[in-house]
Amino acid sequence: MIELVKQTDIQSLVETKNFKEKVDHSLSLIERAYENFGDSLVVANSLGKDSVAVWHLAKRVSPNIRGFIITTRFKPPETVQFMKDEVAKYPELKVYKNTEEIPSNLYETDPDQCCDILKVKPIRWAIDEMNVRCWVTGLRCTEGRTRVDFQEVEERDEGLIKLNPILIWKEREVWQYLALNRVDVNPLYAEGYRSLGCAPCTRITKDPDERAGRWSGTSKCGGECGIHTRPLKG
Repeated sequence: MIELVKQTDIQSLVETKNFKEKVDHSLSLIERAYENFGDSLVVANSLGKDSVAVWHLAKRVSPNIRGFIITTRFKPPETVQFMKDEVAKYPELKVYKNTEEIPSNLYETDPDQCCDILKVKPIRWAIDEMNVRCWVTGLRCTEGRTRVDFQEVEERDEGLIKLNPILIWKEREVWQYLALNRVDVNPLYAEGYRSLGCAPCTRITKDPDERAGRWSGTSKCGGECGIHTRPLKG
């Protein structure tokens, strides 16, 4: 079974491991998880830089690893096109989208509920339909204030492991990996975005916090949509 690394160790690993050591460490985490869970290990691909790095790492472990994408009606056209391109290359990426009716300005009046309906609910569908026992994310502890307390291996829902294999990577190391491996990325990064989400809730900022442009101007500024903080089973 994958070993849990204590948070104090996580913080030290961010600074003490070099780039190659971090890549090898991430590959090892995915390899061990895949040995444990096989086809029930699935990668969550948000189409952001971190997710495509993890997707590339996972495919190095096994070309048979599957993934899912959660999209919404508010995604920028650049992200939608990038999603279509990725699915064309990797048909094992399954797309989930909630099309139920909601108030058109719900992202303004109640962003938490908007995220719950459009992001959390469909990821629950994905986990159930794809029989996921271990889902792999691109979450990093250096992204911002809301992500410093995560672990590399978590079990927030009983029977569902969450693996965060690049948790200890820095932003520049993600870009280094993508450049060295010539991995395609969302074109919105070339415009100055550092963290990508739905169009109405994502801004370009000069804030040192990588996620400061998410839900800016709301109580959720720099926060979470809920997929990493809310129950996903049951």
